[in-house]
Amino acid sequence: MKRELSIYLMVILVVALAWHNQQWLDHPIEHLMGLPHGGAFGVPGIIHPLVFGFLAYLLLWLPRLIVGLFTNKD
Repeated sequence: MKRELSIYLMVILVVALAWHNQQWLDHPIEHLMGLPHGGAFGVPGIIHPLVFGFLAYLLLWLPRLIVGLFTNKD
């Protein structure tokens, strides 16, 4: 569980840096302070990184699940 939580947090970090790279480079503090007032696609501001990070995590988890079903774990 601890491993999956760390993977999830890393996915959130990578997605945030990839999607908002110019804002993180130009004005990172202002970008973080504006988080409660932001949002995307109807998802409220403060939870939108969690929702989109979870969606990206699911996209990464699905291949891991499929590979895990076909590998031999003794």
